[in-house]
This record gives sequence, structure tokens and C-alpha cells, in this order.
Amino acid sequence: MGQGGATYAGAGVDIAAGDAAVERLRSMVAGIGGFGGQFPLDTDRFTEPVLVASTDGVGTKLVVARATGRFGTVGIDLVAMCVDDLVCVGAEPLFMLDYIATGKVDPDHVATVVAGVHEGCRQAGCALIGGETAEHAGVMAVDELDLAGFAVGVVQQGTQLGPERVRAGDAIVGLASPGLRSNGYTLARHVLLERAGLDLGDPAWQGADHSVADELLRPSVIYTPAVLATRAALGAALHACAHITGGGIVGNLPRALPDELGARLDRSSWEEPRVFAEIQRLGAVDSDEMDRVFNRGIGMALVVDPAAADAALAALAEAGREAKVIGEVTAGGPGVHIA
Repeated sequence: MGQGGATYAGAGVDIAAGDAAVERLRSMVAGIGGFGGQFPLDTDRFTEPVLVASTDGVGTKLVVARATGRFGTVGIDLVAMCVDDLVCVGAEPLFMLDYIATGKVDPDHVATVVAGVHEGCRQAGCALIGGETAEHAGVMAVDELDLAGFAVGVVQQGTQLGPERVRAGDAIVGLASPGLRSNGYTLARHVLLERAGLDLGDPAWQGADHSVADELLRPSVIYTPAVLATRAALGAALHACAHITGGGIVGNLPRALPDELGARLDRSSWEEPRVFAEIQRLGAVDSDEMDRVFNRGIGMALVVDPAAADAALAALAEAGREAKVIGEVTAGGPGVHIA
């Protein structure tokens, strides 16, 4: 009795806040407001185009972003997770769309997240052509946020990278990752924040000049431009590519190899960022478990003709990416062995 008619706002969804968020995004998103993003395909350059799509999220890295109120770089992470999958097929990213779910739309937070996506797209060389923001009142906490997206790229038919090009003896070139990127955060948070009892504002480790939060929110490297530059330099000598995400090197490198071939890697050939040693020490994490969860300092692996290894390193250096020859493809059965 005495109550007015039910409204969407009364149920917890603020359409006005959503509209305000959209207005904030107009300068960053091409074609915002339409029912579908449009992107013209260059069929003069790609006479037999094959479209390649990938979708991903940022995972529980968002828990750290939420706890600190620092959402400025998680959009870069999202782009990295999507476009760095596309380039493993040899595809150039064309465009991306994002999806943000939240308990209550905060136009400032949404704009901050999308600004990160926009920056990631700039780094990757693709367009942000649309997205969606959904308010899940009553399902998610008002300050809770989840982020996902998908990207589409293109590669000329017959030029795709992949396991069928790989041969025993091929060199494996590892591209350095300065930190966790967007993988293994459930274990990292459990060890650092729960078992070790660190605060996000504490130094990342003894003597560090940055905090635990700074380390955990370090934005993911976007490798795509460097990989494409290397492909342009090497041509057919670049055989395959593996994006090292969840599952680590041992879980992802086999995806770039034929079933009958494996890989032997030399752990001493690259420098592992300190954060991995801290997680292993503080959590008494077994080395095999570390290898299955984290990238251990290698965010992307290229499989190249051994005669082209030096050229690959030079092309990557020219593109601003630190890289090392970390191993080789081996005959005698599948599996990645790190010594």
C-alpha cells in the first residue's frame, strides 16, 4: 500500500548512469551507439582473407584492481590476452569489442577501464569498435566489476603459422615478460596476501621500491606488433608461435608443436622476474607447479628456423622487445622439458 509503480532504477539499474558512461566513451570507441560495430576489410591486400577470432578476460587480477581502486591498466591486459592469441596464427588484429559487467555503473570507473582498452588497442594496432556495459544489480556487489572481450584479426590463406611448419631442430625464441601478465592470480593472491599476510601497500619484497599492488597490477606486454615485425623480417622462417598464458610454458608451447615433437628449454638462458621466486618461496610452491601456473618470465615463444634465430632476435630488438634463444624443438616424443 502507498507504493508507486516499480521502476528499473528502483530495482537497482540506473539507466541514466549507463547513458552517462556511454557519453564518456564516445571519443574512444568508433561507432558507439549503433547496434553493431562495422569494419571494412582490405580485400586488395588480403585477396584470400581468413578471419581469426579470440576471446578472453582478465581473471582475478580484477580482484586486486577492485581492492586498490586502480582500474587504469586492466583494459591493456584484456587486449593483450586477446590479440596475442590471434598473432599465434599469424593474424593481424583488426578490431576489438569489450564487455563490462558491474553491480552498479560508475561512469568514471567504466571510462577508466575503457580508456585502458583503447590504449591497448592503440599499442596492438587495432580498432575498438564497440562494447557493452551491463549493470547486474542484486547479483554483483555495487563496486564489483568483471571484464571480457574479443578480437578479430585477418591472415592471408595459406600463410598461417602453426605446428605443421615446425621441424625438429627449430630454435625456440622466448620474449621476456616482466611479470605475471594476467595469469595465475588466484595462486599469487593466495600466497602473497593470505599465506604470507602481505598488504597490497607493502613493498613487493624486501628492498623493493614498489608495492605488492604495483607488482600485481603491472600491465601485460602486448607482443603482437613485435611478432608481426619479426614475421615481416623472417618470412617463412618463422614457423609457429605460442602465447604463454594460463598453463605456463609447459602447457602452451606444445600447442605450437606437432604431436610427435617436443621441446627442450634451458632455464638459465633467460632471467626470471623476482616475483616468481617470491611466490615460490613464500608459498613453498613446487617448481613443477610454478611451471604449470605461471609464465616464469616468458610471455611469448617463437619457433623459427635455426638459421634465422639471430635475425629473429634482431627484429625483436628493433621492435623494442627483449628476447633470447631459450631452447629447441626435439624429436622423440611430445612434452616440454625445462632444465
